[in-house]
Amino acid sequence: DRPAAQAGVQKGDILLAVDGAPLPTPADLDQVTDMIRGSVGTKVRLTVQRGEQTLDFVITRAEIELPSVTWQPASGAPNAGYIRIERFSGLTAKELDQALGDLKTLDADRAFIIDMRGNPGGLVDAAVNVASRFLDGGVVLIERHADGSEKVYEARSGVSVAPDTPLILLVDGNTASAAEIVAGALQDRARATLVGQTTYGKGSIQRIHRLSDNSAVHVTYAKWFTPHDRAIDGQGLEPDVIVEPSPDEDAFMTKALDLLAQRLR
Repeated sequence: DRPAAQAGVQKGDILLAVDGAPLPTPADLDQVTDMIRGSVGTKVRLTVQRGEQTLDFVITRAEIELPSVTWQPASGAPNAGYIRIERFSGLTAKELDQALGDLKTLDADRAFIIDMRGNPGGLVDAAVNVASRFLDGGVVLIERHADGSEKVYEARSGVSVAPDTPLILLVDGNTASAAEIVAGALQDRARATLVGQTTYGKGSIQRIHRLSDNSAVHVTYAKWFTPHDRAIDGQGLEPDVIVEPSPDEDAFMTKALDLLAQRLR
């Protein structure tokens, strides 16, 4: 069992506060994660709503490893691979390397469909590392600070394993934050075709300042821009191919497979 489950938190509980500090409105996964995260062995108090009840649980933090990448040969696209990235953690690049290696062994590496629908983001460094697998150097991300300074993230050297392989990226309105960094970099650098719907538009970085009354202030101190200097925050990324969801089929995958079929002829 995970630490939260061991403490009594149940599926369906609605998180209200962390150590007495209410969640930001609207709640953002990166911010909430920052509020909960801490050193292994320390404790954090979560306040949740369960039905009509408001409950507090004290949880002992522990190191948890959940796979962030899954993969398989792409059904309906001979010699192509399907890679699902759920989020961007410290292990994502390593898991992606395993995925790419396994798909090569299975002769499913002529092209890749990378599914980032619903990916809420995660670590910036993980996003840069993932993008670096598909880029031969160059800019991945520009981080522009409130004081006018900026930090340019470039693709890591020596880690590119598929700099020319055709890529289709599936995105939707819940593709956010670090996932938008990857999508924006690969789109701007003409390395991938984005298929789906406009992404969430989470391109700002906040610091959480706790106050004496246990409340918290969230201060934006930087924003992200794509290699071509497109703002992510509040706008999102428009896909190259827009797809409307269908209740009867996965229209995103259908379109991705159609595009791959044309490219792999």
